[in-house]
Amino acid sequence: MIPCLQSLNLAIFGLGRWGTHLLRNFLALPEARVVAIVDLDRQRLTAVRDRYGLAATVVCYDDWLQAMAHPGLGAVVIATPASTHYPMIRAALEAGLHVLSEKPLTLEGATSTALCQLAATQQRQLIVDHTYLFHPAVQHGRDLCQRLGSLRYGYAARTNLGPVRPDADVFWDLAIHDISILNHWLNARPIAVAAWGQAWLQPQPQENFPSGLRDVGWLRLMYANGASEGGSSPLEVMVHVSWANPDKQRRLSLVGDRGTLVLDESPGTKLLTLYRGEFQPQVFPFVPVGPQAEAIAIAPAEPLHEMCRHFLHQAIANQPSSISSGPMAADLVDLMAAITLAAETGEITPV
Repeated sequence: MIPCLQSLNLAIFGLGRWGTHLLRNFLALPEARVVAIVDLDRQRLTAVRDRYGLAATVVCYDDWLQAMAHPGLGAVVIATPASTHYPMIRAALEAGLHVLSEKPLTLEGATSTALCQLAATQQRQLIVDHTYLFHPAVQHGRDLCQRLGSLRYGYAARTNLGPVRPDADVFWDLAIHDISILNHWLNARPIAVAAWGQAWLQPQPQENFPSGLRDVGWLRLMYANGASEGGSSPLEVMVHVSWANPDKQRRLSLVGDRGTLVLDESPGTKLLTLYRGEFQPQVFPFVPVGPQAEAIAIAPAEPLHEMCRHFLHQAIANQPSSISSGPMAADLVDLMAAITLAAETGEITPV
């Protein structure tokens, strides 16, 4: 006899663009039972119920505190503005629920750390949706970094015309993706950062963002010696992000003395490419040897689907995530806060 598959009763908090993507994926997973959806907009609740043909047993709430008390609830999925995360996640953990939160975990290092401590005390799983960490190309790329030789530098661009967030700037919204990928590939975190940018659409000062929400930014990430095997000098990565540029780019590269690894999501390009080549001998004249490009085969998979499946498995087993845990996400929040400080002061900021 095939054993019955364990399932987890879920409530989805927030039915905006990302919340509906999360709902779609959890509805497709047999381990999930969506029992409630939550949004302040009653019309949106009705529209989502109709769009996905939700059963009459799925309860609609416009009050998130009431939703926390839904009978038999085991976990909540939070896809609301970052400024609301702390009170919602705290209430969920205090109610004994597992939590999956959209990134960033919160907008302050202290509140993120407090939530991680609460999750440990309550013996509940807190996982954060850093979706790229579940991308097959990102996971495979970590091993390929070992074929680049001594890493020399990196560069990334992530631009598009929208979507624009009202609660966090372009660094927190976009650059956090590239930082999470780089930290995963290098198995390291930056030791210092520098940042600068400009706010046009929302220049008014906000909590945690004294100069408003930057629409464009440039970021310099400095990793310590030994970021790669044989590395003998600091590794620096330049990242450009903008949600005010219709030239859509999603490209990240690491350059070593034996090759370059490129992750590129542009239409019509290979998702992951290893460019090999080097100078031999290392004296003038510097003649390239063995240049070639190898498109890396990547198994088809939707990263968000894999992330949702991972959350369900870890919550059902009540085991911490080895990929995108609360403490990992809290460390990223600390790093993003340092980037905000660097952008405000114009100074290199240790992290």
